[in-house]
Amino acid sequence: MGYELDFGALLQYLGLFLEGTAVTLGLTAVASLFGIALGIAGACAFRSKHLWLRRVIAGYVELIRNTPFIVQMFFLFFGLPSIGLRLSALQAAALAMTINLTAYAIEILRAGLEAVPPGQREAGRSMGLSPLLIFGFIVLPQALANVYPALVGQITITMLESAVVSQIAVVDLTHVADYIQSRNFRSFETYLVITLIYLVLAVLMRRMLALAGRQLFAGRVR
Repeated sequence: MGYELDFGALLQYLGLFLEGTAVTLGLTAVASLFGIALGIAGACAFRSKHLWLRRVIAGYVELIRNTPFIVQMFFLFFGLPSIGLRLSALQAAALAMTINLTAYAIEILRAGLEAVPPGQREAGRSMGLSPLLIFGFIVLPQALANVYPALVGQITITMLESAVVSQIAVVDLTHVADYIQSRNFRSFETYLVITLIYLVLAVLMRRMLALAGRQLFAGRVR
């Protein structure tokens, strides 16, 4: 017997699809904002003259980059309560995504900082600028411009990886799909729809962030 497609059975769940999409985008926005900010701090710390600090940052990066994201999330949600630290599912998901993105952002931004020619810093010093102003207005903008495409790619990957937060009952897009197909038994149609939604989100995110980057860093890329 042939399988008959019936996408009409999903129309009544349009609101749930929109809510799940909003949660996915919200988690991605929070993780991106804090992950890049912490990534900048970590990249700077990696260049510190203090060996112990560089080793701490390097250890953190290696730990996060070499363990599965879902395990990191499970540790926060299921592991921390054992020592008295309880997080809601949404808090654990946001924190796990931030921690994960931070590790990759540190490596990306470290490469960006190293790519800025030393002469740029010397030019700032010759103008009488303080080290903080040199970093904030000369070095950092150039570093961000040089690695911006890589950051955009990592943010997109983080959004796609967020699908596993449904495993701790965060009502994201994937969780919504699980719920819908358990009610109408239209698994093919349901998962095809969220596959297309993730595809559209990823493509739009890359293009919108790329457009924003061209506006922000016009003329800065070496």
